[in-house]
Amino acid sequence: MKLISFAVPCYNSESYMNRCIDSLLTGGEKIEIIIINDGSSDHTASIADAYKEKYPDIIKVIHKENGGHGSGIMAGLSAAEGLYYKVVDSDDWANPESLKKILDLIEDFQKQNNLLDLIVCNYVYEHEARKTHTVHYRGIFPRNRVFTWDECGTFDITRYMIMHSVFYRTDLVKECQLDIPLHTFYVDNIYLYYPLPLIKSIYYCDTDFYRYFIGRSDQSVNEKVMIKRVDQQILVSKLILEKHDLPAIKKQSPKLYRYMLLYASIMVLISALLLSLDGSEESLKKLKDYWRYIKENHPKIYPAIRYRSLAGFYCYTSKIIRFFTIGGYRIVGIFYKFN
Repeated sequence: MKLISFAVPCYNSESYMNRCIDSLLTGGEKIEIIIINDGSSDHTASIADAYKEKYPDIIKVIHKENGGHGSGIMAGLSAAEGLYYKVVDSDDWANPESLKKILDLIEDFQKQNNLLDLIVCNYVYEHEARKTHTVHYRGIFPRNRVFTWDECGTFDITRYMIMHSVFYRTDLVKECQLDIPLHTFYVDNIYLYYPLPLIKSIYYCDTDFYRYFIGRSDQSVNEKVMIKRVDQQILVSKLILEKHDLPAIKKQSPKLYRYMLLYASIMVLISALLLSLDGSEESLKKLKDYWRYIKENHPKIYPAIRYRSLAGFYCYTSKIIRFFTIGGYRIVGIFYKFN
């Protein structure tokens, strides 16, 4: 059995997908790489097929109509046969030495017949025009042993798990009834968030596995692009708020609750911030409606999001207040290089 199934969703990725796939191929026959061609109009399909022909025991290729990044994640999951499932965007890549460490770790636990639910590793922002920036979890997670949510430290908005830092056990992801909307950006947050309550065993592998490229003008995390797609960000945040009963989770695991509340708050923060950055009359109306929706539909967690998280700073439509809150965001962004 393959240890890891790597899904690589591709849409018009001909100029950079080779770097991604070649970095994963260093895992050899212990892994499978599922290239999902999401209705590309360039040479993505032929490049994928050439890889499959050259590495038939490692590469799978799925050609499908365009459905967006989430449909690629779902298509890869349906085809995955590895013990663990990992999504790698086609413009990103992996560190070969880190991949070997993670494969060795999985093999050790496989021999013990004790598969972990979640393996966490570090990720590195590879900025096109700036220095790299590594996000690690030292001081938050214990190292070199299995642990549970109750043993985790405190996360914050500069260090929290994203899709790039997690390896989920494949069966667990399938069990969580993942449902990702088509033609929607930012759905990697749904992929990260939905399985969290099912996770019982965690291992932090302190290695810089994932290289997260930032800098293309058409990238989904580009600020101007995000503002244009703010409605999709709002949709994703609402799906996250609606998925799990956080007060019920609080009774079972207070630390898991705190992490999931933080994650939900960050999704609200991003949506509210984008509306505030746009500043148009339409966006400011959406901002009021958005906060009203949270208050009316999620009254048990609204006070925590509104008054005890950074999201609350971005509920105001006043031009003066927005000037200061947006200025704060710009200053913090210089240090933490969000996008």
